[in-house]
Amino acid sequence: MAVPYPIEPMLAIPGEMPSDPEAYALEVKWDGIRALAYVDGGVRVTGRHGADFTSRYPEISAAMAPLAGRRAVVDGEVVAFDPEGRPSFARLQRRMHITDPAGAHVLGRLPVSYLPFDLLHLDGHTLLDLPYLDRRALLDSLGLGAPPYLPCEPAVLEATRRQGLEGVVAKRLDSPYRPGRRAEWWIKVKNLRTAEVVVGGWRPGKGRRAGGVGSLLLGMYAGASPAAFLFVGHVGTGFTDAMLGDILRLIEPLEIGQSPFSDGLPREISRYARWVRPEVVGEVAFTMWTRDGRLRNPVWRGVRGDKVPAEVRREEQR
Repeated sequence: MAVPYPIEPMLAIPGEMPSDPEAYALEVKWDGIRALAYVDGGVRVTGRHGADFTSRYPEISAAMAPLAGRRAVVDGEVVAFDPEGRPSFARLQRRMHITDPAGAHVLGRLPVSYLPFDLLHLDGHTLLDLPYLDRRALLDSLGLGAPPYLPCEPAVLEATRRQGLEGVVAKRLDSPYRPGRRAEWWIKVKNLRTAEVVVGGWRPGKGRRAGGVGSLLLGMYAGASPAAFLFVGHVGTGFTDAMLGDILRLIEPLEIGQSPFSDGLPREISRYARWVRPEVVGEVAFTMWTRDGRLRNPVWRGVRGDKVPAEVRREEQR
């Protein structure tokens, strides 16, 4: 069987630690972006929806060196670590849009790591129907340096919290791999509340931010209807100067004459607002949802170029 290309990654659902922990294993939830590596003579890399990441992350090709002469499809996460060894999404974002990192001379300054966690195909055989535990055993036998899976115990989640990590993913030991499906067999349990959001507008800044972005107006879709684009809050913190410049360059060409939100915005928020087509996805950290469906104390974490706006639905973020 030829190496299948491309494969849409299987996704986890948000939730709590399983009530039957003996049926699960835990993996650390790395704060990065998803990437699949296809090894067949050379190495090709895709993100979600088939986006070609091959030239962006040459580190992945190097990580696949132990598979020379073999054919495989590996699923994993691209992560940028800070000098203290912690995953840094801010550092990763500085690599996301560089299509030729060697030419831009950033490989030494902004390196990334590839952390494999699943094996979907090996030497002509599809592994999609094998249980997770069997796929992991095969993956671990390949010498790719896959991070270990751990027992499903509250102490593991607590350890990730103490280390400032995002959380864990609980995976059923007997679960198959279903490409493109958000399956209940994988549960992401977060220490930090985060949400994907779509930018629907912005408010000009004042003082030091005069002439640029002061805050972003955020929305999510309700259900599958593209007409139900709901306002969920605004964010003006968490930005570096470089991030403010980058986001302005992304949204200025998208400017439109009226609000894209299907519900009403408070006058104090919509006043002086500039509206954009809802095409840019970002991520925020926040403390809680308010009763009226707003994000409380959101902090901007970065643009998610690997996400599609129509997939950002409020019911999947709650």
